[in-house]
Amino acid sequence: MEDVLDVYEMPYNSDYPVICMDEKPYQLLGSLRESLPMRQGDDLTEDYEYVREGTCSIFAFSEPLAGIRYVNVRQQRTAIDWASEIQNLTDVRYPDAKKIILVMDNLNTHAIASLYKTFPPEKARGIAKRLELHFTPKHGSWLNMCEIELNVMTRQCLSQRIDNIETLRKELSVWQSNRNCEEAKINWHFRTSDSRTKLISLYPKITPAH
Repeated sequence: MEDVLDVYEMPYNSDYPVICMDEKPYQLLGSLRESLPMRQGDDLTEDYEYVREGTCSIFAFSEPLAGIRYVNVRQQRTAIDWASEIQNLTDVRYPDAKKIILVMDNLNTHAIASLYKTFPPEKARGIAKRLELHFTPKHGSWLNMCEIELNVMTRQCLSQRIDNIETLRKELSVWQSNRNCEEAKINWHFRTSDSRTKLISLYPKITPAH
């Protein structure tokens, strides 16, 4: 926890961007019946019955201090999917960064080994050398600022039925563009000093030596 909080206290540096990433499973849903025509002053009226159209995974990346985020949708969230997203992060999104400081949870696919499962060793090692990984602790996903972005995304974009991946990608692309144009940033207040008082019960009890 303190390791992640120390990262959040670092000043902005475009050569060493702090990026938070997270994944969100998403259920594609279709309507069994057509919605009723909208009337002025009324919300869209949908039938309560729906059709399950499968699942997918939303990959989200956020640079809180710069007010930038981007999302992508994949059928699954395997080690290869994660590695491919990380390659996009290093080679396309931040090609000029000297090192990317990446904060994420400790899911088993979030590992350097996933790069070697996906790319030749030379490529995998090249990507790995440009990463500095910081993991949120178990049961500490609230420390990942990308969860805040996912919550905003869910409220602003996903409060509707979407029945296919292509439509989901389009909707998320519009949401991403609008939020990036606003340069919406996250003002994180919780610091290491706060954790040592507010979360003191989580720290080991040290018995003085006699």
